[in-house]
Amino acid sequence: MILSDNHRGALYMTGSMAGFAVEDVFVKAAARVMPLGQILLLMGIVGVLVFALMAMARGEAVAPRAFVAPAMLVRSAFEVVGRLFYGLSIALTALSTTSAILQATPLVVVAAAALIFGEKVGWQRWLAVIVGFVGVLVILRPGVEGFSALSLLAVVGLLGFAGRDLATRAAPKGLSNRQLGVLGFAMLATAGAILLAWSGGAVLPDLHGLALIAGGSVFGMLGYHALTGAMRTGEVSLVTPFRYTRLVFAMILAMAIFGERPDAATWAGAALVVASGIYTLTRSRVQTR
Repeated sequence: MILSDNHRGALYMTGSMAGFAVEDVFVKAAARVMPLGQILLLMGIVGVLVFALMAMARGEAVAPRAFVAPAMLVRSAFEVVGRLFYGLSIALTALSTTSAILQATPLVVVAAAALIFGEKVGWQRWLAVIVGFVGVLVILRPGVEGFSALSLLAVVGLLGFAGRDLATRAAPKGLSNRQLGVLGFAMLATAGAILLAWSGGAVLPDLHGLALIAGGSVFGMLGYHALTGAMRTGEVSLVTPFRYTRLVFAMILAMAIFGERPDAATWAGAALVVASGIYTLTRSRVQTR
């Protein structure tokens, strides 16, 4: 059986989301034995070294001048914010809740693209965006007994990732996946260094800690590579909805490994976010035909 580009792109995206979900598990587990800042710093260094070696093997500059272009500096700043606060959310709150909130990132990108870049967004897509944000509020449940202020860490993280995605639109063309990998993991290391400088408490990792760091790094890089393959294979509007499989993997892993039991509000909010996101993306595809 020969798969079409869209089918292969969907498989790449699903594999990517599985990789990122497993990476989150390693990070959360490692945060129990060493400071989060140290974890992010070490994972960032590993990623930079691997992607730098890959770039050099292809004869590419490891740190091209394009990295300091204004758009790339803005993108990097947003990436640091996203990495920092998402990492804090993974370490300090339920993995299932953090992953559910993160699924609203595409909705924020759609809304910001309309407000900042003047992209045309019809009332049906605006309605879907609003429904998605309602889903986030259902998960957060502000003003009620189940509300946790720490859940706002994931919200700041998703805003950072959305800003990164928007800034990418204005980024210089011609940067390879390997060069972008160097920059992305450099920002992860930067976020870790900032957090470690603030919290302190670095420790000498034992073999268990090193294994967790290695596992998180491997699955993070595999997820990044699969994501790149997904976005370059098939139609973006058809492949992108498979991002939401990350929530499925995260929920399963959170329950199986950490014993989390998401309540009804989390499930309902997650369903609203995912449904509105898929509708927004499929609606976009219909309008561009």
